[in-house]
Amino acid sequence: MTKILLTGASRGIGAAARSALSGSAVVLGQATRDGDGVVGVDLDAPGAAESLWARAIEQLGEVDVLINNAGVFEANPVDGQDDDWLAGWERTMRINLTAAAQLCRSAVRHWQERGVGGRIVNVASRAAHRGDSPAHWHYAASKAGMVAMTKTIARAYAKEGIMAFAICPGFTMTGMAEDYLASRGGDKLLADIPLGRVAMPDEVGEMIRWLALDAPESMTGAILDVNGASYVR
Repeated sequence: MTKILLTGASRGIGAAARSALSGSAVVLGQATRDGDGVVGVDLDAPGAAESLWARAIEQLGEVDVLINNAGVFEANPVDGQDDDWLAGWERTMRINLTAAAQLCRSAVRHWQERGVGGRIVNVASRAAHRGDSPAHWHYAASKAGMVAMTKTIARAYAKEGIMAFAICPGFTMTGMAEDYLASRGGDKLLADIPLGRVAMPDEVGEMIRWLALDAPESMTGAILDVNGASYVR
């Protein structure tokens, strides 16, 4: 059975992806605290990505699919104190992009050493293409970096059977999205989504499942949107 490492597995999109994959794969999740089938690793801490990868190999023996879903969405006003703004920028980059990059690197090297292929599914954001609010430069930049990284991996390693995909959700009904919708005047924000509603976690979770297990190899490098037509390209 396919062995999967899934970050950000405890709630929202990650929990939905874990549920969608249940029965079709062995999934080891990551969250900030240990749980049933979940290892507690804080991706903001030094050495966290390396520690998580080592624990995944210890528990699974090997990893066939890496799903980078962990992320933070924290306001960082442009008029804040210089040190605070920089700290907010660096924290978001560490969790959203740098940890994902370290895990991707570990996965690629793992598959190269074993002489087998594998799959990476990166959960980015509509913000990677459209940008975000003035208080979220860092979030948009981190997700744009994730998209560029996915494309680079796909182009570099397809010949070795290593596939990479990214998903760019718009607003998804997680706790994080609910708070943001409320802060931005929910009805007005929803008016910008032609579908008339935000995505549900199980919709994004099903896309993750499909890319992890079933998507044809010729799709490697694809960046898939899930945003209710609020941003089309």
